Amino acid sequence: MVDCISVSLKSLEKKRKELRDSGKLNHHYKIKKEGNVAFIPLIKNSGISRTINKKLRKIESEEDYKEKLEKILSKKELESAPHSFDIIGEICLLRLDESLKSKEKEIAKIFLSIHGIKSVYKREGNYEGELRQQRVKWLAGRKSKETVHKESGALISLDIEKVYFSVRSATERMRIASLIKKNEDVLVMFSGASPYECVIAKNSPASYILGIEKNKIANAYAKKNIALNKIEDKVVLYKGDVRKVVPSLNKKFDRIIMPLPHTGEDFLDIAAKASKKGTFIHLYQFDEWNSLKKMKEKYNSIIKKHIKDFEIKKIVKCGQFSPQIFRICIDIDVE
Repeated sequence: MVDCISVSLKSLEKKRKELRDSGKLNHHYKIKKEGNVAFIPLIKNSGISRTINKKLRKIESEEDYKEKLEKILSKKELESAPHSFDIIGEICLLRLDESLKSKEKEIAKIFLSIHGIKSVYKREGNYEGELRQQRVKWLAGRKSKETVHKESGALISLDIEKVYFSVRSATERMRIASLIKKNEDVLVMFSGASPYECVIAKNSPASYILGIEKNKIANAYAKKNIALNKIEDKVVLYKGDVRKVVPSLNKKFDRIIMPLPHTGEDFLDIAAKASKKGTFIHLYQFDEWNSLKKMKEKYNSIIKKHIKDFEIKKIVKCGQFSPQIFRICIDIDVE
């Protein structure tokens, strides 16, 4: 018997991704569907109330990686073993402690056994430079850093080393898509391989979506993704610097997305120029999670340097950067 949460079939995919991104999805069992209801397996002690015990089928092609790790690592080494990992398409991306370097190939073979995984890489440091690129090292399986990731009905092709992409932002991308109203014109700054554009085009009534990306490799993947998802009628892409491209457009947008947490606030002046009364700006930041009152005071002070009349409608926690630092989104209503 497995702890589960019951959801409607309509909200199954959204809830599954939410649980996966928060680390509460049990990857060892299959989701069970009964009529119009689905039962999603949870990890033990998930912290979710009102769970249901169900007999679910174990995924036969997925070995229990935790048990396998116990066979090759000492008790001390297990303390440093990876407890979470990212799956991007057919690639498993690990963060391994330096103390496990001599056993990294053995560890990788265990993760290679997870259902659907064809390559295992490890992160080498953090994202670097203006283009937020991530160095990785091949450990097991197919030697290819390129993959096609499936998210919310969209296909996203990318190279995990040359293009910034956060699989853990999937729930947040769907949140933004769900806010978009009919006939909205949407601007996505720093758009990378266009995950926002693809998810929004597939899951919202937006009429026009414009993405701007400086990284020429990411822009090339973005063009490929727009074609892959057959959304050329909705999405337009620009390769270039946001500071130069946005003023040249001479256009106002209904919604502006700014997914650049480290330095996004430096571009609020550009967002202001592309805003009109009623425009929503979604500004992403890395910050400590304090009381909402204190956070609103802080960001009101930052935003008012660039936008005269506005209201912070919401501040959302949408990921974790480090033990104390979270990815947050400030929803700004330009008045």
